[in-house]
Amino acid sequence: MPNPLGVVTGASSGIGLELARQFAAHDIEVVLVAEDAAVHTAAEGLPRAHAVQLDLTRPESVDELVRRVAEIGKPTALAINAGTAIGGAFVHDTSMADQLAGVDLNVRSAVQLAKALLPGMVDRGHGRVLFTSSVVSVTPGPYQAVYNASKAFLKTFAGAIRTELKDTGVTVTTLFPGPTDTNFFAQADMLTTRLATTVPKDDPAKVAAQAFEAMMAGRAKVIGGSPLNRLAYLSALLVPDRVMSGLHTWMSKPRPTA
Repeated sequence: MPNPLGVVTGASSGIGLELARQFAAHDIEVVLVAEDAAVHTAAEGLPRAHAVQLDLTRPESVDELVRRVAEIGKPTALAINAGTAIGGAFVHDTSMADQLAGVDLNVRSAVQLAKALLPGMVDRGHGRVLFTSSVVSVTPGPYQAVYNASKAFLKTFAGAIRTELKDTGVTVTTLFPGPTDTNFFAQADMLTTRLATTVPKDDPAKVAAQAFEAMMAGRAKVIGGSPLNRLAYLSALLVPDRVMSGLHTWMSKPRPTA
């Protein structure tokens, strides 16, 4: 097995930062990637850590990341975790630029990075890959329509690659977190929603520990956080989409502020 090197995107805060901490705690050299300068501070607190500040919505930035990783070593683990959401009604309350940036980060950059780094893992006969999807990947998402759709894409994309890579030594794990105590809701402009204000949030450190364990064990998926997330995920598979859409609307529709 090569000397372990992990790559984590979206690693300046939240689940991504906690994943990077998991790598470091298990004596794995780690590359932390994020678009904001906080990624440098995050890396300073970890041994054998490298900060790479890049905006992965830009294809050329993903290419640059691949070059930077190659300068450090050959990755044995990859956590494709970076993602963003845009809250609000799709037609009138959000901009095209923001929605397409969400597609670029959540979908296109994930495909581009996987396409660039997985062949080397397969050729070396060893690798662990994690995609961060969401429990909402099985639910239509009014008022965060592109986000839910992007997480559904990651769910099926990761599952397909996992099957293709059977018996290669490279495994693919999908993480399905529920609502987590991160800056997600502030970034998505969803602070007035019931989802942000009334639903209990999971500890990102707990979710990351569950994800890391599952990834290193080569498991197909892990539903992170509270057992309620597993119930929500399984219920969504059984309940008609029209019902789930109505529930999602109640949870995610912005409410007037006092």
